[in-house]
Amino acid sequence: MENGAAPTAKPVIVAIDGPSGTGKSSTSKAVAAQLGLSYLDTGAQYRAITWWMVTNGIDLEDPTAIAAVAGKPELVSGTDPAAPTITVDGVDVAGPIRTQEVTSKVSAVSAVPEVRTRITELQRSIAAGAEHGIVVEGRDIGTTVLPDADLKIFLTASPEARAARRSGELKGADLHTTREALIKRDAADSSRKTSPLAKADDAVEVDTTELTLAQVIECVVTLVEEKRTGK
Repeated sequence: MENGAAPTAKPVIVAIDGPSGTGKSSTSKAVAAQLGLSYLDTGAQYRAITWWMVTNGIDLEDPTAIAAVAGKPELVSGTDPAAPTITVDGVDVAGPIRTQEVTSKVSAVSAVPEVRTRITELQRSIAAGAEHGIVVEGRDIGTTVLPDADLKIFLTASPEARAARRSGELKGADLHTTREALIKRDAADSSRKTSPLAKADDAVEVDTTELTLAQVIECVVTLVEEKRTGK
């Protein structure tokens, strides 16, 4: 290193896991944008395949029926943190996948091993192709999808804080109902046999309950920069 030049940053794969309402998406997109990294919302992929199954009338109470068509839809995820996209068979589904109908059914679909295998392979392929590095957010990234990620972060927050944030996102949704839905989703995701929601042993845990979004972003950016420069 000459003339006081800064150390060269190397490509880095960052896994950010945690339950809903902890700030994963907002933090991940902001960190990726600030550091010039790609960004992948893995939850959107599970929502997209769920939307496809709902649209095509698949019996979502029948895991065998779900498994039989897990490989049919073509999913494409755009990784620009400023404008992430998700399409199914060429159709933009960024809006439709956020409906309550999809939200209420995504846990059942994502629990099917054949679905997780298909989506996990897609996620690994996208991460491997990210030239400058990538921030990948989800629920099993550090434990299952990218166990060799350069940095693993697990975001947490109290149920009350998470419910308040999520009800705000849903523009006035009932706080108690939102809290109960989050707890139910946590239980489903944490208890599924295949790739349950869990903190990786080597993940850095960040409790966002008392932090502003800006503070969480700053914390994660610092962790990533330290990893990239080898400090």
